[in-house]
Amino acid sequence: MKSFAQNLIQLRRQYNMTQEQLANKLNISSQAVSKWETGQSLPDIIVLPKIADIFRTSIDSLISHSLKHNPSTQYEEFYRSQNYYWGITPNHLCYEILKLKPPIKPWRLLDIGCGEGKDAVFFARNGYQVDAFDITKTGLDKAKKLASFYNVQVNFFQADINSFRPNTQYDIIFSSGVLHYLKPDLKEQIIHNYKHHTAENGLNVFNVFIDKPFLPPAPDEETPHTLWYSGELAALYHDWYFHQFYENIFDCISNNIPHKHCMNTIIAEKVCS
Repeated sequence: MKSFAQNLIQLRRQYNMTQEQLANKLNISSQAVSKWETGQSLPDIIVLPKIADIFRTSIDSLISHSLKHNPSTQYEEFYRSQNYYWGITPNHLCYEILKLKPPIKPWRLLDIGCGEGKDAVFFARNGYQVDAFDITKTGLDKAKKLASFYNVQVNFFQADINSFRPNTQYDIIFSSGVLHYLKPDLKEQIIHNYKHHTAENGLNVFNVFIDKPFLPPAPDEETPHTLWYSGELAALYHDWYFHQFYENIFDCISNNIPHKHCMNTIIAEKVCS
């Protein structure tokens, strides 16, 4: 009983789900979920498959002494699908990079949190020399297949954004929708490291999710994550030239549930005197 309670708490927090939200999905009372998590009772056997399905795990894992499958991120499971979760159309920022740094030479580019590789492969197809990493093995496996399909070379590797530090210079460092995984006490250090490893006249192109109290949490939002504040990213680039810097609220249907995000986008250039 204790193992199930601990596993349920861990999974629910991993999926950023309240007891009430889980109860609604199971069509039961939130008090029932609370009793499961405090070890006062266990769910009926016919409910276990539903719980396992919600958290994309097995019944065996739910009731075992330790979760047998505890992915580093929920996208580890999403990427197991035959389809590409984010599609294969490049992010619009990729085209902005093409305008500012057209591939008149093999610019060296780092894609942080590349997921299934759609942007990294796009850059490689356009003549950039690309390094790209992600924490998910399933995402990287699909990224390699995509690169093979288009017959391009990308140096894909597995790494955690909080522990990886570049050790070479890049002309472009790019990341979309990933920097909220940075631990709060590492944000400034890691951004400064990216800046230090950006070549003269190189670009840092990032977007970050912004905390807006009037927007409810996204259904596919997970922990650990740290949303940014308006202007926080700009402050870290106060000494660079801004090609673009803007904030917008947009509609999203990831996880097939309509919701909204607020995002801050920056395209900054390292102009040296």
